[in-house]
Amino acid sequence: MGARGGPVEVSPAMTASVLPPTPVMPHGQRHYEGLIDPQGPVVPGEEVLPVLPALRGLLPAGGLQRGHVVATAHGGLLFLALAAAASASGAWCAAVGLPSLGVRAAADAGLDPDRLLLVAEPGGSWPQVVASLLDGCDVVLLCPPARPAAQLRRKLEAAARRFGSVLLVAGEWEGAQARLLIADQEWTGIGAGHGRLRARRARIVAEGRGAGARARSAWLWLPGPDGTVRAAPDHVMAAMSRDAGLGRDAGLGRDAGLGRDAVLARDVLAGTG
Repeated sequence: MGARGGPVEVSPAMTASVLPPTPVMPHGQRHYEGLIDPQGPVVPGEEVLPVLPALRGLLPAGGLQRGHVVATAHGGLLFLALAAAASASGAWCAAVGLPSLGVRAAADAGLDPDRLLLVAEPGGSWPQVVASLLDGCDVVLLCPPARPAAQLRRKLEAAARRFGSVLLVAGEWEGAQARLLIADQEWTGIGAGHGRLRARRARIVAEGRGAGARARSAWLWLPGPDGTVRAAPDHVMAAMSRDAGLGRDAGLGRDAGLGRDAVLARDVLAGTG
């Protein structure tokens, strides 16, 4: 099923026969060691899969509820980070319709490459591909090629419930139990038109249906200066500002002090959040 030590690249025709073995705890999560705090390995029948500590307060069950759909606006770091703790705890994950997702990006986001199936181009049969993967994986990350019709959404939602898996969607999904959106963001590392982007602080707003109907929000490093996703309290941001000799209008704001090229780079990165 592919080279040892890396993700398995799966063609649409192979997905019906892809059944991961019983998961065990992986070794050495490079970026997120000490941050994930898993409560033991993921086992079949466990109702809620773990998420990073910074994301727990944004989800009604404090994690990924099996049988549920969770959506984000884009297939960027927030999207991948939702699966990081589950992957680190031994869950099998599959990514469908994300041709730009590379091994290094997945690993840096906290996903275990040894338990990751990639279907970059599922083609017109993508609903069947997703349904097969929902049967064999704990978490399926999906970027649909177009906004799916209501009937198709309901079929895939039913498949997630039947198989006890989690469907993470990058894009619109009307039936999602939870939706996480980036409502505001600030950048660090760029002064008056020079410097390098070091970190992004983003305010995440979560809403949804049922138990997730109550709106929740939190400021997160997405990513922080060390590349991880974690809570970003106001006092931490203020300390960084003082240490750098910067105010909100000199490198920490959304646009203040950014040159044209820096604004362009920032907007490109924001589009993948």
